Amino acid sequence: MIICEVCGNEFDRTMANCPFCGTSGSSGVRTVAALHRVVNLERGLPTVAQALARLETELETARRQKYRVLTLIHGYGSSGKGGAIKDAVHRQLEFFKSQGRINELVAGEDFSSRSGIGRQLLRRFPTLATHSDLNRSNPGVTLVVL
Repeated sequence: MIICEVCGNEFDRTMANCPFCGTSGSSGVRTVAALHRVVNLERGLPTVAQALARLETELETARRQKYRVLTLIHGYGSSGKGGAIKDAVHRQLEFFKSQGRINELVAGEDFSSRSGIGRQLLRRFPTLATHSDLNRSNPGVTLVVL
């Protein structure tokens, strides 16, 4: 797979031009080293502060390793109303988005091939069509586009 450096979309290396913006495959593109990574923020039953620190570390690691999408497992909480880690992670991700540190976030509830944001994500990253949480409305995960 190749990522267009003009529009940021992923496309197959056998194509001569980016199907999204038309950029030539010989210029303005780079090979994707790694596309997707799953990060379990609730592993080890961390406190909210520990989960947020791990989020920060994992985002920086993913950026250095050239990942394009992270699936964050933050859980939904045992109360059935959403957990403290989920709420804190979402607030932090919204802040990072406002700062330009991440490009997009998609809540697990919205990660569907039938929703607008889900379809856009699948168009940009077709390999996510095999994601285990696609069309499951899973409130315990969030996808982040770096």
